[in-house]
Amino acid sequence: MDIDCIPFRNTNYFSTLICDYLDENPKLKQFYNRYPNIDNFKEQIEEKSKSFNSENRALLSAILSSQYTSSEASELTTQNIIALKDSNTFTITTGHQLNLFTGPLYFLYKIISTINLCKELKEKYPEYNFVPVYWMATEDHDFDEINYFNINGKKIHWNKDAKGAVGELTTKGLEEVSSLLSLELGNSDNAKYLENLFEKAYLKHSNLADATRFLVNELFKDYGLVILDANRKELKKLFSPYVKEELLKETSYNAVIKTNELLFEHGNIQVNPRDINLFYLKENLRERITKEIKMKSYVVNNTDIKFTEKEIFAELEHHPERFSPNVIMRPLYQEVILPNLCYIGGGGELAYWFQLKEYFNATKVTFPILLLRNSVLIQTQKQAKKLKKLNISIEDLFLKRHAFINKKVREISNIDIDFSTQKKHLQQQFEELYELAKQTDKSFLGAVKAQEKKQLKGLENLEKRLLKAQKRKLADQVSRMTDIQNQLFPNQGLQERNTNFSEFYLQFGESLIEQLIENIKPLDKDFRVLTL
Repeated sequence: MDIDCIPFRNTNYFSTLICDYLDENPKLKQFYNRYPNIDNFKEQIEEKSKSFNSENRALLSAILSSQYTSSEASELTTQNIIALKDSNTFTITTGHQLNLFTGPLYFLYKIISTINLCKELKEKYPEYNFVPVYWMATEDHDFDEINYFNINGKKIHWNKDAKGAVGELTTKGLEEVSSLLSLELGNSDNAKYLENLFEKAYLKHSNLADATRFLVNELFKDYGLVILDANRKELKKLFSPYVKEELLKETSYNAVIKTNELLFEHGNIQVNPRDINLFYLKENLRERITKEIKMKSYVVNNTDIKFTEKEIFAELEHHPERFSPNVIMRPLYQEVILPNLCYIGGGGELAYWFQLKEYFNATKVTFPILLLRNSVLIQTQKQAKKLKKLNISIEDLFLKRHAFINKKVREISNIDIDFSTQKKHLQQQFEELYELAKQTDKSFLGAVKAQEKKQLKGLENLEKRLLKAQKRKLADQVSRMTDIQNQLFPNQGLQERNTNFSEFYLQFGESLIEQLIENIKPLDKDFRVLTL
């Protein structure tokens, strides 16, 4: 096992906003509560302790216990669920959509970051307990974002008409996906394990939420991971005061709009709030709730469902489970029902959390520490040797294709393709002409400038043609270099955003997760390259 690291900023795959956050740019301080270093968790624990009561803890523990009746919880997971009743126990949470067969690799990295941060916190603060939580996005309705995964360069698709919350989707029809997967996996022992895992998860469970819980539990139960489906009436009941305030005062919209104005100068706004950031949820239905001011009523988009103010509050009282927070309100829901200290997410997730700080202030809910999930590039020993032979560095690998090829061709070429010296010499010659031009009229000065521009352009064109010629001459080496970059950056993007874990599980088996657990360091601020 070898590890190389590259700063996130140097990868050119992360926004300026996220890189500035990692650098603790003071201009961003107003958009978060505490920076994610180990010492800051002490104050976070103290603040969260004051706002989370024992009744909520007991309810959370009971619901988690009931959700595990159909899954085989490990002893450590069971202990963690029981420990949530205690006032000295806190959660570290990550959330993710119910991607088919986990989707891209970074799904694993989010969960492992969460597990490993709990370990680090326990070492630092042994008097407390820390529970890793995976929040299943069961109320999400973007089926097209989760109904596929990539393996061996192929996309395996689940073709299905889907409406409503994805967690409730029936798993019928996944037999065809299972057959396609088995064709890609082969006949090794690891392949048989993966095939069996898919079948047990998706063909033996009736809905996508239960299937995902089983799958993730099988992969991570030995590490005490607790999996939560928050789409429960009892938990929504705890959140109903915030829902009522949203319906009455449009609290989230008013707060987030203010923050967006301040945050805009630091980058693009990730999400835009609605006047009301709630969905109405029923079987095969998840549609936005809108307000008709003139009629003093609430309407469910694309339906005939309509409520007066009195009726919608009665609906909230009797059926809180029918009110589903959108991306703006979901973080608040999470922090209301969990004794949570830290949320671990990707760059896009952290960007919209930054938009919510003022909203949390307005609702007087403790804002969690925000931690960028770990990012990892996995390469084999064979690939590492090939990179060394081709003299390709880690920094080279992260270059975009055009820049990568140009840089390497310049390095391996036996002639100098850089015309910087010639350009400098040309500019020095024109300096003398400028001195001469100053002694005549302005028209001659303009002619000198035009000629300089023309000749510099000519040199640039010659440089490009020479580079192009060398690419043809060195076509074999260029092909080998681009081939290895393609292997590690499929579709010229990050491996972790494309490849499914099954490709690596075929090669490394159960040691894959073991080695990731061993080598992912959640508080380290770098992109890790692991050689397995």
